[in-house]
Amino acid sequence: MAALQAAALPDGGSPDPQYNPAGLTSDRKHIAVLTREYPPEVYGGAGTHVEYLVRELRKLVDVTVHAWGSPRDEPNVESYKPWEGLSEPKPEAAALQAMSIDLAMAAKTKGSDLAHSHTWYANLGGHFAKLMWSIPHVMTIHSLEPLRPWKMEQLGGGYALSLFCERTAIEAADAVIAVSRGVRKDVLETYPAVQAERVHVIHNGIDPDIYSRRESLETLARYGVDASRPYAFFNGRITRQKGLPLLLAAALKLDPRHQLVVAASSPDTPEIAAEVNALAARVRAEGRNLVWIDHYISRDDLIALHSSATGSSSSRRWRVRPRSSRQKSEASPRSWSTVKPVS
Repeated sequence: MAALQAAALPDGGSPDPQYNPAGLTSDRKHIAVLTREYPPEVYGGAGTHVEYLVRELRKLVDVTVHAWGSPRDEPNVESYKPWEGLSEPKPEAAALQAMSIDLAMAAKTKGSDLAHSHTWYANLGGHFAKLMWSIPHVMTIHSLEPLRPWKMEQLGGGYALSLFCERTAIEAADAVIAVSRGVRKDVLETYPAVQAERVHVIHNGIDPDIYSRRESLETLARYGVDASRPYAFFNGRITRQKGLPLLLAAALKLDPRHQLVVAASSPDTPEIAAEVNALAARVRAEGRNLVWIDHYISRDDLIALHSSATGSSSSRRWRVRPRSSRQKSEASPRSWSTVKPVS
């Protein structure tokens, strides 16, 4: 946190008195946090990270959150929708729409002392804010685009744009925050132009008072989970890097006395959705106990499902060799967590 505080409180500079959309005070530094995910629209780890980061930063400085999605009721949160004129052609338009939000976010950061962006979806917005308003840009790296070649399936030619957004922003950022030592190593290997002294490690954090063990038989019953049987639990998006097809293939060997509970939605592409649906149907057809939750679930329900699980299943990390976006790349799992006890 010390590195973030040092970056977030640069010497000199003050908010523009002519532009103060959030009604922030003038006696504290003003930080603009740019992100795709922010409650209640959170679908991955980055959104959870940003939620608690903003909560803690607001104890030190004024913070305005610039996030994708519908308007929020929370004060000092600006929400953005992509330009409708960029809705086609698919799938490439998704990257163009992300860049349209970057432009809108950058315009609204005028008056801030620092821009702090998360993921490639918002990194270019932070870079634009740095250029336009002459403020520092800090970016947090949760994963690296060149190490995620399956994004070609999701974005088509737009993958080249996501690579551009991340590279442009990270090579010019005043500070880079990696969420682990491994990610820091990846940053320095993938982007040799980034100076090592600009890359700091600050691990993701959550509130342990909220994320504590809380079992609920009512929650299990509501989702169709048999409380008398052990179960493994998976929670994540339907995307290549999560390894859900591999988990479902392994579920065909599951002891019929046990259960697999999967909370998964938001498939990256129609193709992976069809693949996963076919595997799920096969698991059920062969007599295995599969409980599928294909919609958003509340935080309380998620905690209860984790708490009662015998084990959880997740893909930890993928390692690939960076290549040109015009070439085919093959990903291979460097480290997998299969079924592990929940403490």
